[in-house]
Amino acid sequence: MRHPACSVVLLLLTALPVASRAAQVAPKPKPSTTGPPASPAAGSSASPAPARSASDALFEATARQAQDAHAAKHLDEAVELYQRALKLRPSWTLGRFGLGTVLYDLDRFTDARNAFRRVTAERPKQATAWAFQGLCSFRLREYETALDEIQKGRELGLGDNAQVQAVANYHAAILFIRFGKFEVAYETLREFALRDQDNPGVIEAFGLSVLRQPYLPSEAPAEKREMILMAGRAGYELARGRRSPNTRRVFESLVTRYPEEPNIRYSWGAYLLLDEPEAALLEFRRVLAMDPTYVPAMLQLSFQNIKQGQFTEALPYAEKAVELDPRQFAARNALGRTLLELGETDRAIQELEIGAKLAPDSPQMLFHLARAYQRAGRKADADRIRAEFIRLDRAARAQKTTMTGQGALGEAPPDPQEPPRD
Repeated sequence: MRHPACSVVLLLLTALPVASRAAQVAPKPKPSTTGPPASPAAGSSASPAPARSASDALFEATARQAQDAHAAKHLDEAVELYQRALKLRPSWTLGRFGLGTVLYDLDRFTDARNAFRRVTAERPKQATAWAFQGLCSFRLREYETALDEIQKGRELGLGDNAQVQAVANYHAAILFIRFGKFEVAYETLREFALRDQDNPGVIEAFGLSVLRQPYLPSEAPAEKREMILMAGRAGYELARGRRSPNTRRVFESLVTRYPEEPNIRYSWGAYLLLDEPEAALLEFRRVLAMDPTYVPAMLQLSFQNIKQGQFTEALPYAEKAVELDPRQFAARNALGRTLLELGETDRAIQELEIGAKLAPDSPQMLFHLARAYQRAGRKADADRIRAEFIRLDRAARAQKTTMTGQGALGEAPPDPQEPPRD
């Protein structure tokens, strides 16, 4: 079976001209200490070229044959040739990577993962090898391991190849969904929407994220497929940030078709939040009437009250959200900020510190933690956190794609370049 992700890597391996590939697979041999050096050409002042050993020549020939078989998609032959070449030169990392991709194409995922693991052990910053190692683990249904490995590749940076990035991002997103990290999944999928990549797999993933259904697409209940696809189209349009009449019609159709589905009501509220905040808050209250344990709706209500300076009204929503989902960093954010404004600085610091540990890369968490330290007179701590906030915020702004609309929780990043000094 051919896998699109692996075909991309085959392109990477075969895109170089033959001479260039040969230079990579056959490094310049060390000077030989056996046999006489070759005689220079008559009249030449060049030094004699060192003789190549028979094993070097055999390796070069076998490596070239392996890559040629790979390029011709003669996969079984390529496996045998890669293995022969690697016996001659176990340090040939590019060849081991190529072997892994061929084994992946042949559905030999355990063997492929072993090959990629050798590559990442030798070159721990090889991002693409980490990503493919994770794809192997995904195929082996070791989903926690797969997410860790794919994330490692994404964090190291997958270069400029959009196809490799797309494969890794998609698998990361659907794994986030399976583990209930719906907001993170939504933000990961947003990049597809911003690039107008609305293939069926992306739409289905958006639907699962919007409906907060912890399934892989292949695991989703068949009877919910129509709802998942409708929700996916709505989520996709929302992620694009285009508040067109067509986007509104998609949401209205979805709400009309499934009026008693809390997740759909919540998404409709998130859509309304930018232009019709009062209508949005009404939807969030409807969600809580349907499901009193629905944490995202509580957080929306809490954040809106914070935005309006109504901290006493924000408090019960934030406290309940933390009680129901103590590992939700946004809940700690809402509670810490509310407590800080109500004068409970020590409790606020405690909540914000927990939130910062849960989300160490969140500029927002650090922004408000620095404010809390400043309010408590802990200048050294405030300066330390402020410096980290500025670093993360600048990195986030550098990577941010211009978009409109709200994030998954409806709260925009703070505007200041650094936390205000209270």
